[in-house]
Amino acid sequence: MTRPFLDNKRARRLFLDRHLLLRPGTGPGRGTDLGGVLHDLGFVQVDSVNTLARAHDLILWSRRARYRPEALGQLVSRRRSAFEHWTHDAAVMPMQFYPMWRLKFARDEARMRARWPRARRSGWEAELDAVRRHVSDQGATCSGDLGGGEAKPSSGWWDWHPSKTALEFLWRSGQLAVSHRQGFRKFYDLAERVIPAERLAERRDDAEIVDWAMSEALDRLGFGTSGELAAFFDIATRDEAKAWCGEALAAGRILEAEIGTADGDRRRSFTTAAALDEASSLPEPSSRVRLLSPFDPALRDRSRAERLFGFRYRIEIFVPEARRQYGYYVFPVLQGDGLIGRIDAKRTGAKLAVRAFWPEAGLRMGKARTLGLEAELNRVRTLAGAEAVEFADGCMRA
Repeated sequence: MTRPFLDNKRARRLFLDRHLLLRPGTGPGRGTDLGGVLHDLGFVQVDSVNTLARAHDLILWSRRARYRPEALGQLVSRRRSAFEHWTHDAAVMPMQFYPMWRLKFARDEARMRARWPRARRSGWEAELDAVRRHVSDQGATCSGDLGGGEAKPSSGWWDWHPSKTALEFLWRSGQLAVSHRQGFRKFYDLAERVIPAERLAERRDDAEIVDWAMSEALDRLGFGTSGELAAFFDIATRDEAKAWCGEALAAGRILEAEIGTADGDRRRSFTTAAALDEASSLPEPSSRVRLLSPFDPALRDRSRAERLFGFRYRIEIFVPEARRQYGYYVFPVLQGDGLIGRIDAKRTGAKLAVRAFWPEAGLRMGKARTLGLEAELNRVRTLAGAEAVEFADGCMRA
């Protein structure tokens, strides 16, 4: 049987629409509206780099221009409608997803225990008990309260202070939850004092959780291979993902399609009939130029972004300066259904300093597009807390 074909333009638009980047974003970007954005995306990655704005803030601002950083913290610490844990990295997810994370808690705990044999961690269980008891008695606790300090970004857990390691272990295994943050410092409390009782009491078996994780991933991506679907929440294993795709295909819940790539090739992926129908009726994309976080969910899978958009992107934070092709922390730039370039912009005092812009090869930066980029920089300076945009000599301007 001939597989349906989704050409590259329609595939891009479907993918961007599922990531809330195809149409103009409306709404206040706080409270229930922000919770809806978080649900539709599935999660937002939390990252500490703050050259312009933190990753999670720029991700949400790209979808809601009225979003302000304190709004996400309120979902976690006040409304308790979101929680912070782990996908492929630290992230914030809707609270209704919490029961599905129990499988991840159990698997993470097993992996962590395998990583730290008792022979290498003398007194490890006693340290866990002591930290658990401290949190129980004293309430929300950060690593500094225990003398653990903050982890160095390049350290492995085995290099951390024992109390810091214990806090992370108890959090990753679901015994503690992030209560709130001060600045970027996490405070942990007992899960039962953070997670609403109805979510804490909810239980699903492993098969239900895997089915949920795969179905929800496909809904948010529009199409994907079994590996891409497994990687979305990082709950299902690759073997579980392959088995789920086979069973869902046999049951008619999903189908196989050929997805057109930017270089004219085709990639076999799983999708649904509803997604293919939707791809045929999507509106023209917004003409707004958007700065995206390097950790934007649309770009999280670098290989997929390159196949779909013809855009090769790598973060060069850990690349020695002399070997960097672009810069320390460069932002991808989206317009319509294409990634049009990358920009080196940094908040410096009261100014947003634009040091360079690199358009994609063959792309013409006409006056309208250049003015659109300048308009976006003026919008994002509000998020960054800057008063003006300053362009380096020779940086393209209209």
